[in-house]
Amino acid sequence: MERIRTTHTGSLPRPAPIVAAIAERERGGSPLDPDAVRDAVAGCVRRQVETGLDVVNDGELAKISYVTYVRGRLTGFEPVETPWPRPSPALDGFPEYAERLAGRGGFRDVRIPVCRGDVTYPDTGAVEADITTLQAAATDAGAQEAFLTAASPGVIAMFMRDEHYGDRTAYLTALAEAMKTEYDAVHRAGLVLQVDCPDLAASRAEFPDDAEGLRAFRGLVEENVAALNRALRDVPPDRVRLHMCWGNYEGPHHRDVALRDVLDIVLTARAGTISFEGANPRHGHEWTVFDEVALPDDRVIMPGVIDTTTNFVEHPELVAQRIGNYARLVGPDRILPATDCGLATVAVGEGGVDPRIAWAKLRSLVEGAELASR
Repeated sequence: MERIRTTHTGSLPRPAPIVAAIAERERGGSPLDPDAVRDAVAGCVRRQVETGLDVVNDGELAKISYVTYVRGRLTGFEPVETPWPRPSPALDGFPEYAERLAGRGGFRDVRIPVCRGDVTYPDTGAVEADITTLQAAATDAGAQEAFLTAASPGVIAMFMRDEHYGDRTAYLTALAEAMKTEYDAVHRAGLVLQVDCPDLAASRAEFPDDAEGLRAFRGLVEENVAALNRALRDVPPDRVRLHMCWGNYEGPHHRDVALRDVLDIVLTARAGTISFEGANPRHGHEWTVFDEVALPDDRVIMPGVIDTTTNFVEHPELVAQRIGNYARLVGPDRILPATDCGLATVAVGEGGVDPRIAWAKLRSLVEGAELASR
C-alpha cells in the first residue's frame, strides 16, 4: 500500500437553508427542493475531496437523522406528538446534567414515529434519488470511492417502538425484509453500503449492571445481528461497512459496554469493515482489544480517531499515534481511520460540533493519516 486511507462515518454539517427546509418538511410542509439538495451534496462532496478524505458520502444532508428518515420510506409508521423518552439510565446518577443535555435539543426536537401497521418498503424513489445525487457529485469531484448510510433493523427497533406486531422478533424480521430493499439498491448502484448499528452497543444501560444484565444484552445484540444478516444476505460483505457506537453525545458513558464484550458477536455480521469509536475518553484505550482478539483475515477495522462530541481539534500527531496503535496490531492495510460517529447526527436542535470546527477536525484526520503513513 502507498498510504493509509481515510473516511468518516456519515453525517456532516448541513447548510442553513437545508436545515430550515428539513424543519419545515418535518412540520408537514413542502418536501425539499431536489435542485437545492443536489447543489448542497455537490458542495459537500467537493469539500470532502478537497479536505483529503478518500471515501466520501452525501453527508446525510437531506435526512432529519440517521434513523428516523426511514419514516418517509417505510409503511406502517405514524408520527406521534409525545416527546423523546427519558434520558438513558446511564444518566440516572446525574439528573442536573441529564436536564441540561435534554435542553440542548437534538433528538428532543424530533418526533419519533411509532409502528402501527405492516412494515414494507413500497417505493425506492427516495433512495434512488440519494444514489443518483451522490454518484453525480462524486464523479464531478473526482472522489475515489463513495458510500451511503442506511439504518439497521436493530436501530430502527431501538428508536421507533412497536405497537403493531407485539413480538420483537416478528418486528425485527419485518424491518429486515423491508430495509433489504434499500441495502440492495445501494449495492446495485456500485456504492459501498454503511449500515448504522448503534443498537449493538448504545442500549447496554437499559439492562442491569451485572453479569446477568450483560448476558441479556448480548442476547439482544445476537438477535439484532441475525436480523441484519438476513437483510444483507444478497450484498457481498466486502461492500458493507458496519458502524457501531455508544451514543454520540457528550456525557459520562460510565455504563457503556466494553468493546471486548460484544466484538465477538459483531464480527459475525456480514460486514467486511467494522466501525467503532476509538477517540473519546471512554473508549480511547480499547485499541488494545486487538492484541487479544484475532481479527478475521477478511475484515478491516474503521476506528474512530476523531472525537465527534467536542470542539477540540485533535493534533495531527495525536491522530497519527492513535492510527499507529491499530496499525501495529492489525496491519496498516487493514485499517480505515475515521471519526467516532457523525459530526451532525440530527439536522435540527442545538449542540454538537460547530460546522467550521467539524471540517477542521476532518483535516486533522487526514494530516494524522499522512503522518502515520510516513
